[in-house]
Amino acid sequence: MSSLKTEYLENLTFTAEQISTLRSLGEYRGKQALFFKQSAEALKSLQLVAKIESSESSNRLEGIELPHKKIEELVLKDTAPQSRSEQEIAGYRDALNLIHESGEHMPFTANVILQLHGILCRYLANPGGRFKLTDNEIIENHPDGTKRVRFTPTKAHLTPNAMEQLTQNYSNATQENKHDALILVPLAILDFLCVHPFSDGNGRMSRLLTLMLLYQSNYQVGRYISLERIFEDSKESYYETLEASSHHWHADKHDVRPWLNYFWGALLRAYREFEERVGVITTSRGSKTELIRAAVNRKMAPFSIGDIESDCPGISRDMIRQVLRKMRDEGEISVSSGGRGALWQKTFK
Repeated sequence: MSSLKTEYLENLTFTAEQISTLRSLGEYRGKQALFFKQSAEALKSLQLVAKIESSESSNRLEGIELPHKKIEELVLKDTAPQSRSEQEIAGYRDALNLIHESGEHMPFTANVILQLHGILCRYLANPGGRFKLTDNEIIENHPDGTKRVRFTPTKAHLTPNAMEQLTQNYSNATQENKHDALILVPLAILDFLCVHPFSDGNGRMSRLLTLMLLYQSNYQVGRYISLERIFEDSKESYYETLEASSHHWHADKHDVRPWLNYFWGALLRAYREFEERVGVITTSRGSKTELIRAAVNRKMAPFSIGDIESDCPGISRDMIRQVLRKMRDEGEISVSSGGRGALWQKTFK
């Protein structure tokens, strides 16, 4: 029951299209150094947006929601949490900050995973940092109140050994250096989710570990573009491919290709978005007007001034209003009404 066993890895085959995708991602990794030469202020702005979006999206995928302004306050001002939802988000904030700062040097071991889970749950009444004591199931809840079991994870009493095996298999596979990190990382995450080692927080832990392992292989895009937001934007595919690739996992007869294809596509989207945003910074030399215009052009649905403000930290609301009015006068966007609740949208010609 491991995607990282030598015999399983050696039987994997890839299409020409998949190999081309891996090559494209490798090229983006090679270009990162050029992206990082942009102005420190502009990159810091992207980092702040990514932190907020990551904390918001990763928790919202688990049904934990708060007003955007409150999440922004928790993440940027490091305020103390009050409600249960605030405690969940503050824990994710702290774990995410640790990975951004030290993830490249954190070994993928059972002990580190337990410590990270302890940070994730540090504000909750029930402490984290320990594996599940009772068996669990991955449940899909339907709007009509019915439920469906998506997957039955590893039994509780087998979990400690399963986690030791998972981390050791990953270590062995990386040391053998026969397989691309972009194959090993998503497979480690798939196995983690199939073990489902905690009573709570498995989904959020999997996304934190994704960032950590990618950083260790020098795929740094998650610092500037929220992978969690991309997962949320495509959550139907996210959950469907995880379920498809977990079928027959216990018997080592599962098909990892659906999950790999999804994972690589999400990472490719993140790099393309990063390149697009850095391109705006480069061509406009950090022009705040162009950053606002770029944020507007990424919006497919109606948006408020607050939405653009969240995407452009450090830019005043007055300046955002000026740019929106100019874009309206030029026929690029329209506004539904005046006042505090005004919604804007792009004009499709």
